[in-house]
Amino acid sequence: MHNASSSRRLPVAIASLTFLFAFGSGTDTLATEDTAPGESERVIRFNVSPNGYPPYLISENGRQSGIMWDVVTKIASRLDYRVVPEKIPRKRVDQMLAEGYIDATTRAKEWTDNPDDYAFTDPVVDIEEVLFVPKDSDLEFETPEDLFSHTLVTHLGYHYPALQPHFESGKIRRFDVSRDKDMFDYVLHGDDMDAAVADRLVGRWILMKENMQTEFRSTPETLSEYGFRVMLRKDWEDFAEDFNHELETMRESGELDEILSNYR
Repeated sequence: MHNASSSRRLPVAIASLTFLFAFGSGTDTLATEDTAPGESERVIRFNVSPNGYPPYLISENGRQSGIMWDVVTKIASRLDYRVVPEKIPRKRVDQMLAEGYIDATTRAKEWTDNPDDYAFTDPVVDIEEVLFVPKDSDLEFETPEDLFSHTLVTHLGYHYPALQPHFESGKIRRFDVSRDKDMFDYVLHGDDMDAAVADRLVGRWILMKENMQTEFRSTPETLSEYGFRVMLRKDWEDFAEDFNHELETMRESGELDEILSNYR
């Protein structure tokens, strides 16, 4: 014989169990949705700058390429990271890196204030700063003293340690522009501009793209030579070590030289 009170409690119990099951399942689903992306994919947010830095970083038609981009994406993939490009203006890069908005950028240690505050990879490629002189100019450069009483077109915000004392004394004049391409236009068409200071590969790339190769020659002597690296926040030091291991493998196998040859 059924107990009436038991019969009344049965639907309530079933409903309660159904609710708990549904709620528990929903909670598990939400937890899975929250944690799955972090578990399945690791991301490195890499600064490519608004205008790139050809041929090291190239942004064309929404696509990224260049020496540093190719190397970073290949190595990151082997370390199970996906590279997300971020276009950060130069003057904001250090702040955005410190605040965690980006994880990495390209940099030479020598261009960095307080380099010990960051983690750096080994150099991927060497930056060679040279003079680009008009073909019909008789200017020859071996030492900074050869540039006394001359005006050099330089990149706004860049440091040139070998020339800085002479800029400050006024023995060499500098004229700053904000874009690499403009340096060459000013040397050719500006008043009393004698040469442009630029990385050898960057200068050759611009002259090729602008069909100006016959207008300039570059000096054999370099003003400076720095290792171009990936600069990261300090908490990415383990990644930098793993990156260096893969970079050395690429160097030994010839894969790095293949990438460099695509942009020379």
